[in-house]
Order: sequence, then C-alpha cells, then structure tokens
Amino acid sequence: MIAYTIFGTNDLPRAAAFYDELLAVMGAQRAIDAPRMIAWGNNPAAPMFAVATPYDEQPATVGNGSMVALAAANSQQVDALYAKAMELGAKDEGAPGPRMDVYYCAYFRDLDGNKINCFCMA
Repeated sequence: MIAYTIFGTNDLPRAAAFYDELLAVMGAQRAIDAPRMIAWGNNPAAPMFAVATPYDEQPATVGNGSMVALAAANSQQVDALYAKAMELGAKDEGAPGPRMDVYYCAYFRDLDGNKINCFCMA
C-alpha cells in the first residue's frame, strides 16, 4: 500500500551521505537521484525511502509524533543499523532490545531530527 516515504532535510548532501551508509546495511541502493530528492530501495516493486528539500522552499521541520519504521531481517541487522546510525552522528532514542516479547527494535533520530525505528519480529 505504501509506495514511498519522504523525510524533509535542510542539507540534502549531508542527509544523502548519512542514508547511503545507513541503508547500505540493508542492501538498499539509490533508486532516484534528483536535484531536490534522493530515494533508496531494494526492489523496484517495493516501497522506497527518500529525503528531499521541501517543495515550498521553507525550512524542513520534524513532525511531532511522526516516525518511519525500517523492517530489518533479524536482530543482528537491527543492531547493525543502530550502530551505524550512532557512528554517523544520529541521536539515540532507544537502544536495541526486545519490546513486548515479540518485537526487537531500536530508535534513533537522523541528522535532521527525524525519528526512525528499525525492528524485526523476535
């Protein structure tokens, strides 16, 4: 049902470098590389993730209560995504670990302050 998700950024080159390295942990590659937007994916038929400068040319802001969840293959990939995010300067919002007995996840904020969850079902 979801085709793509976009986070706004105020520094596209910086955000692109962050997500190039972070999403490589999941095997994702750039699928779209446009002047205002860059998108990554694993499969042309699957949903993509993108960062873009706002169309209205106003500053990008973080949505309070907004979050994107990245489905990891297993708990080791959750740990790797979280570790890579921290290495790249992300802000911790919840270290990797089990939640609700069937959910293993971690939370962090990217360089623009957007909240991301990476998870797998335990």
